[in-house]
Amino acid sequence: MAAEPVNLNEFQIMAKKVLPKMYYDFYTGGAEDQYTLKENVEAFQRITFRPRVLVDVSRIELSTTILGHTISSPIMIAPTSMHKLAHPEGEIATATAAAACNTIMVLSFSATCSLEEVAASCNAVRFFQLYVYKRRSIAANLVQRAERNGYKAIILTVDCPRLGRREADIKNNMIVPQLKNLEGLLSTQVVSDKGSSLEAYANETFDASLCWKDVGWLKSITKLPIVVKGILTREDAMKAIEVGVEGIIVSNHGARQLDFTPATISALEEVVDAVKGKVPVLLDGGVRRGTDVFKALALGAQGVFVGRPAIYGLAVKGGQGVRQVIEMLKNELELTMALSGCPSLKDISRSHVRTERERLQSML
Repeated sequence: MAAEPVNLNEFQIMAKKVLPKMYYDFYTGGAEDQYTLKENVEAFQRITFRPRVLVDVSRIELSTTILGHTISSPIMIAPTSMHKLAHPEGEIATATAAAACNTIMVLSFSATCSLEEVAASCNAVRFFQLYVYKRRSIAANLVQRAERNGYKAIILTVDCPRLGRREADIKNNMIVPQLKNLEGLLSTQVVSDKGSSLEAYANETFDASLCWKDVGWLKSITKLPIVVKGILTREDAMKAIEVGVEGIIVSNHGARQLDFTPATISALEEVVDAVKGKVPVLLDGGVRRGTDVFKALALGAQGVFVGRPAIYGLAVKGGQGVRQVIEMLKNELELTMALSGCPSLKDISRSHVRTERERLQSML
């Protein structure tokens, strides 16, 4: 029997052994030179702690509230594509794990289980990720179905007017299956003789004209809160507040869109400062340890999303693997809080971390 994984990196190593190369490359790959892919992880490693001692940490409280929903910890499951490529139970297994962990799952528009199937499978708090198509009626259909089936927020992905250049998918001639949420609305089985059919499908169907005024259109067709995913700058954060979004996710799309964007943890504080507490700021990208979660919270995030690690857990052990990934991060966060002198999330402050910039300034 293989040894049980003890951290998220070991789940990735195990996932590489069980996934076909095309699918492993699809899940793990980034855009072009993959600079941002590496930086998403490594930027966390350049932030150090300033722990406090002689604090009563005999009890640690991890629970928090996101958009009015109380969850067991500030660790949630990000939207990721096509879970059935990793495990036959697909997004249903992931949602069941989220429910077991009492956390939030964001279902991808490009799921291989329908939003109705996922809603019926368990009582997890679910958000729905939306891309907007050239045919706006498709987006309207998805939003209305999500609202009807008990999803609690719409996560509008705003950094994908066109698909980033993912060279591993091009080399592997990545094939997109028919996506369940789009059955009867749009064929996703676009054939390309130049490499990735995913790129061909996206470029043929995604609406590159989507702009800020369309947030108003989206708000007009749903009562659900709108959270924008893909913000990296002060300017866009302020614009998002101006158009009335209910939340912001600092994200570079898992480094799969524009290479050489900053790591999300490096962009976080700029966005938090611009938002000034008006809406929750969340983060995804590069979270691999509970220490990473702590650092994001210290820099102003109210919660984090994990994407690839959930997929690795799913590939290795199904829903139980997803649950283990979330529990590992929770346990590591709890230990980090105890060793930093923070008995609750509200005790985590900016003074608990030291960024690379601060370190370099102190050397001048």
